[in-house]
Amino acid sequence: MVRDNDLVAIFHSIHRVMKAEKALKLERADILLIPVPRQLTSDCGLAIRCPEQEWGRVVQVLRREELLPAELYRYDGREFRLEAF
Repeated sequence: MVRDNDLVAIFHSIHRVMKAEKALKLERADILLIPVPRQLTSDCGLAIRCPEQEWGRVVQVLRREELLPAELYRYDGREFRLEAF
């Protein structure tokens, strides 16, 4: 479900992740709502996955909507690494 170099945005509430998904889908961003990977933790249980090349567009929409994620991780094929954004 998560491919090499994909970014996974973690939100701390189901309400925020659902609002973020809606805003991103309206903008036709290449994202997918996924269960939070087992290696990561989140109270809401859902995350948004996007390809690395789509992140600039995704973060622009999330900033505009004041829905930046609590954490952002990059999957390197073996593990998730915390990213700054």
